[in-house]
Amino acid sequence: MTPTVATVGTFDGIHRGHRAVLDDVVRRARARGLVSLLVTFDPHPLEVVNPSAAPRLLTLPDEKRAQAATLGVERIEVLAFTPELARLGPEEFVRDVLRARFAMETLVLGYDHGFGRGRSGDVELVRRLASQDGFAMEVVAAVTDGGQPISSSLIRTAVAHGDLASAERGLGRRYSLRAVVERGAGRGRTIGVPTINLTPPDPRKLLPPDGVYAVWVEIAGKRDAGSGKRYGGVMNQGPRPTFGVTARALEAHLFDFAGDLYGETVTVEWVRRLRDVQTFPSRQALVDQIERDAVAARSVLNG
Repeated sequence: MTPTVATVGTFDGIHRGHRAVLDDVVRRARARGLVSLLVTFDPHPLEVVNPSAAPRLLTLPDEKRAQAATLGVERIEVLAFTPELARLGPEEFVRDVLRARFAMETLVLGYDHGFGRGRSGDVELVRRLASQDGFAMEVVAAVTDGGQPISSSLIRTAVAHGDLASAERGLGRRYSLRAVVERGAGRGRTIGVPTINLTPPDPRKLLPPDGVYAVWVEIAGKRDAGSGKRYGGVMNQGPRPTFGVTARALEAHLFDFAGDLYGETVTVEWVRRLRDVQTFPSRQALVDQIERDAVAARSVLNG
């Protein structure tokens, strides 16, 4: 196995602090001709060791893989976080997992990192292990926003309260969701506003408050229709009370797009919340409001 420059952790969100660590991993691996490696976990460790405290996730596993890959990380290993893994001490984890399984030669950690049983593997303990076992160890300083270290928990709070601007500053990009386009009831087409319906997200995924949003939608490009392109749009997130639908749904009208996207994977970026979900007295009243929403969304997306 090719030796690696590795980092390990939950890395939920791949925020700017995580990116500083991953950038360092990639840089050191390239300089030495080694493989850059991220070792992460699913489910979130708290789902196993303290389920009542487990947070909603900023990035599901496939989203985390995609974000890490865009930073140049060559190898992303998602370990099943089990009670057995949780019981490993940091010494065992380094020896049996990072060294034996992944040929780790350099370990890069964030300034406040902890892993192993009870997060006892802090930076100072890992320094001692590195000295004893002969691998290199590097520590990356905190990345701050307004003087406060960026963290997944702060970004979760921002998203949950609809503060998309703060979440974007911490993430270094807009908050997003990857989903597959599925067939809906076709109501949008019948009122002259064709929409794409997204598969319900994993319940672990954190969503901002329900409402109508200006969004960007990027199409993965597995098929010809709209391949690899990005479209502005307006998305209803939540129930559709005008039609008597109480279940939460994600339904977006894309600007300047015509085609069939059923089965395509798309990435939706929340840009700005435009209004609450409302009940309208008639379909025409709904259409009139959607037209106003589209004007507002285009204005937001254009600058």
